[in-house]
Amino acid sequence: MAETRGSTDWGVVAFLASVGISVAYGIDASLPAFDEMRPDVGLPPGSNRITLAITVYFLGMAGGQIVYGPISDRFGRMATLRTGMVIYAAGAAGSMLATDFGFLLASRTVWGLGASAGSLMNLAILRDLYAGDRMARMMSTVSAVFLVGPVVTPLIAEGILRTASWRWVYAVGLLLALVIAAWTTRFGETLAPEDRRPLQAGPTLDAFRRVVTCRRTVLYATALLFVDGAFLVFLGSTQQVFDVVYGRADQFAVLFAASAVVFAAGFILVNPAIGRWGAHRVGLSVLTSAILLGVLLLGLTLATDGVPGFWTWFTIQVVANTLLALVTPVAMSLALEPMGELAGTASGILGLGSYSAASLMAALVGIQLGETTTPWAVGFVVYAAIGLGLLVAAGRTSQPNPGSRPAPA
Repeated sequence: MAETRGSTDWGVVAFLASVGISVAYGIDASLPAFDEMRPDVGLPPGSNRITLAITVYFLGMAGGQIVYGPISDRFGRMATLRTGMVIYAAGAAGSMLATDFGFLLASRTVWGLGASAGSLMNLAILRDLYAGDRMARMMSTVSAVFLVGPVVTPLIAEGILRTASWRWVYAVGLLLALVIAAWTTRFGETLAPEDRRPLQAGPTLDAFRRVVTCRRTVLYATALLFVDGAFLVFLGSTQQVFDVVYGRADQFAVLFAASAVVFAAGFILVNPAIGRWGAHRVGLSVLTSAILLGVLLLGLTLATDGVPGFWTWFTIQVVANTLLALVTPVAMSLALEPMGELAGTASGILGLGSYSAASLMAALVGIQLGETTTPWAVGFVVYAAIGLGLLVAAGRTSQPNPGSRPAPA
């Protein structure tokens, strides 16, 4: 039995949401600082190359997944998370001190490598404690609380930028790493001793084989990959569109924070829906709705030469991307359900594919954005539609009986 001292479901939610906020900080705090950062790292004003600072962060997260998974299955979730926080702090410090674009990208990659431990351990800890629809409901609750971070982070970053350099925005990352590392000692381990796996080539390769040959896991994970590809355009390119297409860079921090409130409301509302209709049916419904909104926006975009009215574009994007985000607890919980004691390794494999491929897919759209939003509208519909097809196929696989291991007292 796991020995976590997060004695209630809400204790688990608070810890995992805080870990998630630390992971997201490396993204959300960067966006308002792009204009300030460009000249300090050798980029011309308005250069869309600055968005690569987001792309490499996700690539760093992808690279760490495959390493942290087997390690956490052997040494436990908390030791792995503490190690990740040390790397996270090193990457944040390097990013804070960067004076050229190459060094910034290298440091951001390291930062993402450390953040990947937090992302992966969130999934593994949830799977240690819950399964099936209950895991999906807990994941949606964690996500709703976690979205406090995207609400306040851009505002905090904007406040710092009004009085100090963008480098102090990144310095806050050092504080977050310290807080999470300290909290791990209070929270306690969730991987039961009898479930630990040896860190040897044979068992590790066998675990990989079991993950990649489980059709249900692969289909749900691949569906999520394409959904994430569409969603990451929102994270990586929104500031650029505000600035270059609409000339509203000064409004970005407040409106991006407001969008996080909509996301949080979505996760709160989807929780009872999962309990009533099941995770898979809810996933199909929200993704279909997102695609319909995407098609509507694509039509409006083409009808206005790529520049629909700002409030039309912003409102539809926020709602559509909220619906995309709701697919994550559904697809990930159902992908991990058959994995049991392989939760760490399985989360690592799924995270590697998702973060690497999805971030590159998003970057492919982002670098094509110029003075119109057409590439974004097209990419959203194409990626989300592929994800829906895969989600439908995943639902046709055999469904194990959902169960759960409640958070121990």
